[in-house]
Amino acid sequence: MKVAVFSTKTYDRQFLEAANSPIQHELVFFEPLLNRDTAILAAGFPCICVFVHDQVDAATLEILAAGGTHLIALRCAGFNNVDLATAAKLGITVVRVPAYSPYGVAEHAVGLILSLNRKIHRAYNRVREGNFSLNGLLGFNLNERTVGIIGTGKIGLILGQIMKGFGCHLLAYDVYHNPELEELGGKYVELSEIFANSDIISLHCPLMPETHHLINSEAIAQMKPGMMIINTSRGALIDTQAVIEGLKSGQIGYLGVDVYEQESELFFEDLSGEIIQDDVFQHLTTFPNVLITGHQAFFTAEALRNIADTTFANIADVEQGRSCANEIRHQQ
Repeated sequence: MKVAVFSTKTYDRQFLEAANSPIQHELVFFEPLLNRDTAILAAGFPCICVFVHDQVDAATLEILAAGGTHLIALRCAGFNNVDLATAAKLGITVVRVPAYSPYGVAEHAVGLILSLNRKIHRAYNRVREGNFSLNGLLGFNLNERTVGIIGTGKIGLILGQIMKGFGCHLLAYDVYHNPELEELGGKYVELSEIFANSDIISLHCPLMPETHHLINSEAIAQMKPGMMIINTSRGALIDTQAVIEGLKSGQIGYLGVDVYEQESELFFEDLSGEIIQDDVFQHLTTFPNVLITGHQAFFTAEALRNIADTTFANIADVEQGRSCANEIRHQQ
């Protein structure tokens, strides 16, 4: 099958070509993001492969359908960037790669927690400058601290397992209770109890209308003063302006994020020689108790291999008329 691959980086091409070697799909790689302006590039391709920042809205889907596309293979777990209702109306099948890097994402969240707590990133820069002072580097023991996990699928469960190893108490919130987390001693509670009692809150839920700006001014007001928020899920789970106010007041003592609600104009690109125009993002970078990484939590060799293998397995299922477990259907 001819497959147009959008938002291509060198590492994408490396792993996709390796996985495709025994299959021999006709892959054509495009560096630009998919949107209504670039969708014309996919004309004549029955399948397109896209990533988290590609804009698969109604207008884009209309152009894709007119060009003969009938399959969209997401090489990511999230699908909030796809208009599923329009895709269904146009007869376009959408498949994804769920849980391709649960250990990688959970481990990255722990890395953010440890770095923020023990100021490892700040200490690294100090030592390079010959500054061995400990002033300002005071941390706290994770043992006996309470960690609130919002979203307890595979990633949230693995985070719970790791934090349990540190001796933490686990509170959890999810529409569906995970018995494996409960076996660890995790206690499911309402969000208000997560906010009020957690020393650390880590977000691992999908972005949906119900979870948009889950962390907002009202939620922050309920939290322990000086607590830590970690987000390795989706940027818009957090109201960034509200978090900035929380940081300024001291209500939020630490913020570690691998995602940002306006990240599509920033992340995955080298902007080191440019003036970044996003004033909110630039404001975030001025806080000494904020640690930002550029959507790299998923970025492990194991994850990229899994993404490539699952993507081609999904395409094969649809191409050969089999039921695909990873198909996303529009919910009426």
